[in-house]
Amino acid sequence: MALSFVACFKCGERTEFDRKLGYRVECSQCGEDLHCCKNCRFYDPSAYNECRETSADVVREKERANFCDYFEAKEGEGKKSDPSADLKKAAEALFKKK
Repeated sequence: MALSFVACFKCGERTEFDRKLGYRVECSQCGEDLHCCKNCRFYDPSAYNECRETSADVVREKERANFCDYFEAKEGEGKKSDPSADLKKAAEALFKKK
């Protein structure tokens, strides 16, 4: 049985699952719902209703768990870098004393 994974839309934490991602699965790192629009391969902010699946029902809260029948977990890159930490590193490098 092949394992799949989804990366949390918020923190990037990877979660492995068998067959189908459950409706109430949460990210172990930040606690966000994983079966949500922002983790679906059909999610597209520029599309009508922010979804490329034309038959899907309208979901208002894209970051909350839903019961969409068309949900397919989008495989992500994994851990995202922390933008504030990246900015701090860049500033330290720029103003580093010699």
